[in-house]
Amino acid sequence: MFEAFELTTIGGVRLRHGGQGPPVLLLHGHPQTHAMWHAVAPELAADHTVVAADLPGYGGSRPVASGSKREMAQVLVAMMRELGFERFSVAGHDRGGRCAYRLALDQPERVERLAVLDIVPTAEMWRRADKELGLIDWHWFFLAQPEPFPERLIAAAPDAFYFLGDRSRFHPEALADYLTAVHDLEVIHAMCQDYRAGATVDHDHDEADLAAGRRVRCPLLVLWAGRDELGRWFDVLETWSRWADDVRGRALDCGHFLAEERPEEVVDELRAFLGESS
Repeated sequence: MFEAFELTTIGGVRLRHGGQGPPVLLLHGHPQTHAMWHAVAPELAADHTVVAADLPGYGGSRPVASGSKREMAQVLVAMMRELGFERFSVAGHDRGGRCAYRLALDQPERVERLAVLDIVPTAEMWRRADKELGLIDWHWFFLAQPEPFPERLIAAAPDAFYFLGDRSRFHPEALADYLTAVHDLEVIHAMCQDYRAGATVDHDHDEADLAAGRRVRCPLLVLWAGRDELGRWFDVLETWSRWADDVRGRALDCGHFLAEERPEEVVDELRAFLGESS
């Protein structure tokens, strides 16, 4: 995987980078690592400088104490600056998408274009919370419980908690990287902190922005899993239109792991979006 990409660590962030052209930062979701972009990053690198990073606390990246997406985004901005990029596009899946839109709201001068995969804003998820959400996305509630309760339960049997579905959709090398990470006690704790922040400070930041009328000002691409629940629970594009000025996107015929289940379509969508004139 990631042929011709350099693996390095900058400011405590593990990342791979390669290619040439306008910079784009790729951010993964829970409970994965940057390896989820293995089929997408090399294709984008034909005409972009691609940086695929482990979120702070995930994989091989040093955690932020709070778990907040604001603090994660600040670390990633510093990392991109060290690579020479003051302004760049960002694409984020799942928790990486939450970090990505927080970055676009907090530091709009940094973000050229924003793409989010299979999410709506955190505040919208909590507003929608009901029995169905609680039964399907129960990990939102479990991981947010006070420490060390969820950490101890997960650490006792990580393989019984993570990736219980069809593992064949994951590249063997990528899956090995994910499983190495979720057996690390520090990573388990950081992932719980991520969800604790999602139930507290991240939610507060979203609500404050919505009340103040702060919006994502750059173009926004939204892709989501047509076989999963997000499109049943939300009019996804209409929901994002409450948060952003310029929204477009569609559902893909797949499950939650879009970049690994439909990599060609994700590449096509991202390449067309990133190639648009601003």
